[in-house]
Amino acid sequence: MQHVQIAIVGSGFGGLGAAIRLKQAGFNDFVILERADEVGGVWRDNSYPGCACDVQSHLYSFSFALNPGWSRSYSERPEIWAYLRRCAEEFGLLPHLRLGHELLTAAWDVSSSRWLLTTSQGPLSAAVLILGSGGLSEPAIPALPGLERFGGKLFHTARWDHSYDLAGKAVAVIGTGASAIQLIPAIQPQVARLAVFQRSAPWVLPRNERDFTLAERRLFERFPPLRRLLRGQIYATRELLVLGFRHPWLMRRLQQGVLRQLERSVPDPSLRAKLTPNYTMGCKRVLRSDDYLLAIQRPNVELITERIAELRAGSIVTEDGAERPADAIIMGTGFQVTSQPIARLVRGRDSRTLAEHWGASPQAHLGTAVVGFPNLFILQGPNTGLGHSSVLIMIERQIELIVATLRHMRQRGIATVEPRPAAQAAFVAEVDRAMRGTVWTTGGCKSWYLDTTGRNSTLWPGFTWQFHRRLRYFNPNEFILAGP
Repeated sequence: MQHVQIAIVGSGFGGLGAAIRLKQAGFNDFVILERADEVGGVWRDNSYPGCACDVQSHLYSFSFALNPGWSRSYSERPEIWAYLRRCAEEFGLLPHLRLGHELLTAAWDVSSSRWLLTTSQGPLSAAVLILGSGGLSEPAIPALPGLERFGGKLFHTARWDHSYDLAGKAVAVIGTGASAIQLIPAIQPQVARLAVFQRSAPWVLPRNERDFTLAERRLFERFPPLRRLLRGQIYATRELLVLGFRHPWLMRRLQQGVLRQLERSVPDPSLRAKLTPNYTMGCKRVLRSDDYLLAIQRPNVELITERIAELRAGSIVTEDGAERPADAIIMGTGFQVTSQPIARLVRGRDSRTLAEHWGASPQAHLGTAVVGFPNLFILQGPNTGLGHSSVLIMIERQIELIVATLRHMRQRGIATVEPRPAAQAAFVAEVDRAMRGTVWTTGGCKSWYLDTTGRNSTLWPGFTWQFHRRLRYFNPNEFILAGP
């Protein structure tokens, strides 16, 4: 069985970012396990029409690999995926990649102080395991009655079927989340009829998107400080949004301007009523689009707010008894964020899985390490998501903590590290206290941020600089350290 010092699972931003920083810190004995045939994570898997990032390009990139060549203020999927592939090549990660290696099981072996991994290509052992698969890797498919009887074409936005031609078809889109509002304007001109099934209206802000001129891109290339300046401006503006999330009264004042924009954009009062959210802005993910409201008003589009009762052969029936024909159904229904399948594959010291340890509410010390799971680190772990800015800011800070931890272990001859139960409990309590009174707990909605207990185990409840400060140093007093 091959043994490596570090095994990284996933080759999206988290996995590649960890690999780059580890290599730069002198840790070269690592592999990146990727179940697909190419790197890229969600930007490889989500190839639906209109797929793009809702964070500006110059902030949605590694701080140590700023790209002067972004073509637009908000990058589309092909450009981001190309950026990730370029990073893997330029930072020398290709020899470390194990493509087509899906992680099947991971179990901590107490006797050898190693992680024993089973992959689709055979066994492997590692001293350290880093999970970089992220929270948006496994699609969520609702258990709609009659799903197996539908008979037409059905797929999730993250598993787009490019062999199926939507032109001239009756198409149904279930969901109006971040993927759906990008997809709907992209396919609306092609289809004969488009039925959009909305459970709750999203808050939609304009992107004010534009192309970068050739002159701007040349300036970014020749004067790197300009890239940093633009990145800093975007970062500071987005950080201000935290004030609204933490103080719902302020958010309610801000949302009045959004409602006025909605009134100007949608003259039809009945349609506008359907598009008006009934909860405080920010309680669910705030979406950005310049063309969604235009697309939803086209003659071949119908917005449906009645709940789906069942699927029949070639149609969807809502609770009011209406039946709408559909050649294809596209699920824009999000991902398994608070119950990630990978948690069912990883077993700790007591042989219980991570999912069993977590139960209904995931918890981790500093959002990164878990009691009972030595030498395990989770990128984009519990309470490290963001509702206002680039999650790469959080991922980079987690990576720096991991690198600092491994350096400490190397310098002191330490074999295993895991959080002290008291330290993890204190961190989780700190997060939960900060969450009280925020828009996520008082905004009057049910969102994918919340787990089945009603706890927000997804988001960080403050400024990103507060997360940076909390993870600034590796504190050995918060961890159980053991020698060889």
